[in-house]
Amino acid sequence: MNINPFAVEEWMNAYETGALYNIAETCVDSISLDELFSLSGTDKESFLSRLCSRRLTYGAIEGSPELKNGIASLYRTIKPDEIVPTHGAAGANHHVFYSLINPGDTVISIMPSYQQLYSIPASLGARVKIMHLKKENGYLPDIDELKRLAEGGVKMICLNNPNNPAGALIPQEILEKAAAIAQSCHAYLLVDEVYRHLTQDEEWQPSIVDLYEKGISTSSMSKVFSLAGIRLGWIATHDKEALKQMWSHRDYNLISCGMIDDAIASLALSAKEKILERNKKIIRENLAILDDWIQKEPHISYVKPHAGTTALVYYDFPVDSYTLCRQMYETCGAFVTPGDCFNEPHSMRIGYAADKDTLIKGLHAMSTFFRSLEAGKAGSSRPSEA
Repeated sequence: MNINPFAVEEWMNAYETGALYNIAETCVDSISLDELFSLSGTDKESFLSRLCSRRLTYGAIEGSPELKNGIASLYRTIKPDEIVPTHGAAGANHHVFYSLINPGDTVISIMPSYQQLYSIPASLGARVKIMHLKKENGYLPDIDELKRLAEGGVKMICLNNPNNPAGALIPQEILEKAAAIAQSCHAYLLVDEVYRHLTQDEEWQPSIVDLYEKGISTSSMSKVFSLAGIRLGWIATHDKEALKQMWSHRDYNLISCGMIDDAIASLALSAKEKILERNKKIIRENLAILDDWIQKEPHISYVKPHAGTTALVYYDFPVDSYTLCRQMYETCGAFVTPGDCFNEPHSMRIGYAADKDTLIKGLHAMSTFFRSLEAGKAGSSRPSEA
């Protein structure tokens, strides 16, 4: 299988561990098991004693009842038997394409978005049509353009809601119109919902599976629940034929997600209100900090995110984004993601859901770097952490 290099993940792999101020991270500030026990009101010794006494088998092959009931509670109409556990949302997206897309199928995807949504179907031999989201339209799908792209038939339409990297939130009205287009073609509508629930207000964010029978939702415990370390995600859909194919293909590459990951995810889902309360507080306070910083910086601009953990920030310096982000990393320790990873030149993706101190120090370091660019003397020495 030939596939394009995964630009954003290759960038993260190369630089993340050495970052002084990591504001490229897309998870809400990660929690430890101790913090999870505290948030959930769980007795640590009792939980660990039960876990340590279990024999390390494959566990529940299709996911434990506790896990699947917890995932189902995040939707309005999904039942536990309509959920396929996977290795993270990355595993979920890959598994959907691996199970349902064949050479010659037509797939419509968006850009900017997570690269899996267009590079994987292309690698499987699908004909991929790209719908470019526009800054002036708030990075929302253009329904008229989607309708034109779907003319002649389509096997699957792919969206990302909330959007990574721009933080746009597709309203229910647009989702329903996209579903109507998919329905007219008997197409699947895959929506990567890995940031779902991380909104800037308390309004319920609908899932595509609660709006369309052939809708497919992918998500995980990583972003919303701050538990990327357990590598547990899922696929949810009402479509019986899709479920049949995904369960069949799962036997070839997954077997199970691991009983320890399952147990930790189940505990977190049982305390979802507490975790969501914590994480919404973080993203709302931190977005206000980011927004205030952007208003004061003369060389940058953005469309303020409505949801998620990331913002796509544009700059007017005469340098490509890989060069700018690498120089900034090397001279001041601030780590962000080049916009060219998303085919958005002269921009960068900032992850604003880190701990508040890291965000503030990282933005301050960026300002210092921008002043050096203004003066034409970007340095080469890297500061030590304050």
